[in-house]
Amino acid sequence: MFAYPKQAEFNRPVPKSKIYGYAKPTRAIRERFVSQVSEIVWKYKLAPETVNLPAKLSVHEIQVFEIALKTGELAEDVLRTMDKAIPSLLFFELTFEDRVKFAAAYKRPNEANSRKNVVEAYFETSWQPANQARPTLPVALDLAGLYEQILRQHMLASPMALVSRPGEGLQAMADRASLIRSKENECRQLEARIKKEIQFNRKVELNSKLRAHRADLAQLQQQ
Repeated sequence: MFAYPKQAEFNRPVPKSKIYGYAKPTRAIRERFVSQVSEIVWKYKLAPETVNLPAKLSVHEIQVFEIALKTGELAEDVLRTMDKAIPSLLFFELTFEDRVKFAAAYKRPNEANSRKNVVEAYFETSWQPANQARPTLPVALDLAGLYEQILRQHMLASPMALVSRPGEGLQAMADRASLIRSKENECRQLEARIKKEIQFNRKVELNSKLRAHRADLAQLQQQ
């Protein structure tokens, strides 16, 4: 999504076995790693010594992982497994043939267990040409501010196109995004039930619920 500075290049391959060792994924997730992921490269390390920004709060480093895909498809639980295995904040660049798209989730310390992180909903952009020009990193005073600005760009560039409301912090935005996705799923489920329902009275009832859910969804999506 951004043109990272040359001094931040890390370019270290990440063996899948190391991720398995830290995250302990299920057999089904390991199979998705094998079938969907060709290679994982730790592409960039954004740290005080590489981007000349001080650490702040719990943000000491930001990592960018490049994931070469075999088919152009990647299950979300594969990304979530990597976020679980790597304690640092992560941004992902997914590549397939001559295209790239970007993915990230809001990641924060677990208040109940400081050794673990909470990973919220993922924001994934559409595919774009890999050679497309990228903007430079946003201006920030510290790594925490840089992380927030990059993540907000992911939110804006995703199909959800989530824009922050006045005074809305990153945590509140992530919570609202999760609610939007949950409400969208509920709407899809109701739509599917309406198509199958043959009783008129039951259809009327389901349509009423769907209208209410759509109204809630519209409210959540308002800026």
